[in-house]
Amino acid sequence: MQTKGKIFDDLSQLMTNAMGVAQGAKQEAETAVSSVLDRWLAERDFVTREEFDAVRAMAQKAREENEALKARLEALEKGQG
Repeated sequence: MQTKGKIFDDLSQLMTNAMGVAQGAKQEAETAVSSVLDRWLAERDFVTREEFDAVRAMAQKAREENEALKARLEALEKGQG
């Protein structure tokens, strides 16, 4: 009966070790994929969300300033004509 217990203990230890190896391999694969993706994105000149939002805000402000200048110009032209 003791040999059955030893076999189950050995099998349990083997499965535990296999799970540890699988988790380590998973982490290495995730790190490798993340590194390749980061490198690929860096080579493509993509902008970050923060950079995009900053440029978008600048464009909105410029649009508003253009509208204000357009209205002012029209008012000045109306006053002369």
